[in-house]
Amino acid sequence: MTDSATDLSQRLQLLRTAQRAEPMPDWPARAARLRTLEKMLLEQREAFAAAIHADFGCRPREETDLLELFPSLSAIRHALGHGRRWMKPRRQLAGLAFLPARTELRPQPLGVVGIIVPWNYPLYLAVGPLVDALVAGNRAMLKMSEFTPRFSALFAEQVARCFQPGEVAVATGDAAVAQAFSALPFDHLLFTGSTAVGHHVMRAAAANLTPVTLELGGKSPAIIGPGARFEHAVERILFGKLVNAGQTCIAPDYVLLPRSQVADFVTAARAIAGRLYPRLDENAQYASIVSDRQYRRIAALRDDAVAAGARAETLGDAPAGADNRLPRRLPPVLLTGVDDSMSVMQEEIFGPLLPLVPYDNLDEAIAYVTAHPHPLALYLFEQDHALIDRVLARTLAGGVTINDTLYHIAQHGLPFGGVGASGMGGYHGETGFRTFSHLKPVFRQARFNGVGLLNPPYGARFRRMLGLLLKRG
Repeated sequence: MTDSATDLSQRLQLLRTAQRAEPMPDWPARAARLRTLEKMLLEQREAFAAAIHADFGCRPREETDLLELFPSLSAIRHALGHGRRWMKPRRQLAGLAFLPARTELRPQPLGVVGIIVPWNYPLYLAVGPLVDALVAGNRAMLKMSEFTPRFSALFAEQVARCFQPGEVAVATGDAAVAQAFSALPFDHLLFTGSTAVGHHVMRAAAANLTPVTLELGGKSPAIIGPGARFEHAVERILFGKLVNAGQTCIAPDYVLLPRSQVADFVTAARAIAGRLYPRLDENAQYASIVSDRQYRRIAALRDDAVAAGARAETLGDAPAGADNRLPRRLPPVLLTGVDDSMSVMQEEIFGPLLPLVPYDNLDEAIAYVTAHPHPLALYLFEQDHALIDRVLARTLAGGVTINDTLYHIAQHGLPFGGVGASGMGGYHGETGFRTFSHLKPVFRQARFNGVGLLNPPYGARFRRMLGLLLKRG
């Protein structure tokens, strides 16, 4: 069963009515909602993993636990440990010219937050922003992906069972429902998905002047520096690329590496992929591509690149033709000899293809990154601190991991978000609390103060006081 535009409006109104009745939930109320979410995840762990597995055709339970359940629970527990402190007003003395007045920043819930959830990590990318919205004291309404229908239906059912209708609501349905959802007058809207769809979401939100956080994607590079621990770099790049079969917004999209190491990368990657995913054609720990449409899109990127002159190096020890043996099972492929005219170097891959782009010096690699839209993530493998600092200073990316991949997303003390074409705004941890809060500025005037000295009529006394203000600023 999917939701109509009328259903969505009614649900939003119910949430808004509840928010108006309790505009500033205290900490016990917020903590109770977070613990309800935690309990739901623990109780439904098996069922959620099974539903995601069924939607994908094959999604390893281990990956769902590691990449979705663990960070979801960790986010809840971090919020429970720090949320009370985040709520406290931040007080200080006013500027020198206004003493003895005081100021404060008072965090206040925005109201009702809308969250549009993608299909690639449907549990974590629902729960992560939901945690931030709840710890900030908001109500929330989620639109689940139609491309993971079993999980979406189960998640909606469990939220309805565990939460009051005025706390959290979940909508399901197709692209038309998503379009109607993004046009609702939320107090904040968070969208995770493609850059192309992000344009439509932002356009719809603009009609209501709804502020948006856009978590998009793009082509995230992995740079192997001249001083990298090479085998380690290859292993960590493959790990980041092949979990969830590359269907990760911050997966390494291509590798920049010294020209002399291209052949060595292929050799090392072949051995490492065979070790990580033995018997790829029947290995249940390697994910399937989520849909026939996505499978055809990724296979077309591979085939078009080969037709244009690239060389495809299939990894793993699966027999020839294994990509057709199991439904939507696509083996990892390295692509060498690529150039920017190929679609695989223009579009976000979002699958187990990994182009290798050689460079002759590190400045050339930096120039390549900066000549393209800012990526959501950047990965650098290097031991020389001066070179690391050079790359960090001269590139702009949503987030960076040094000598590994993916794990900057799991740090509660770091915001997660994009820049430019890869997104706007951020969340996670205290940053998420602030994203979904209004930091209300409050100026408290002291009973005895000197502001009356600046009242009209403007005579000699006024000019003396103004002169002092202009000198001391």
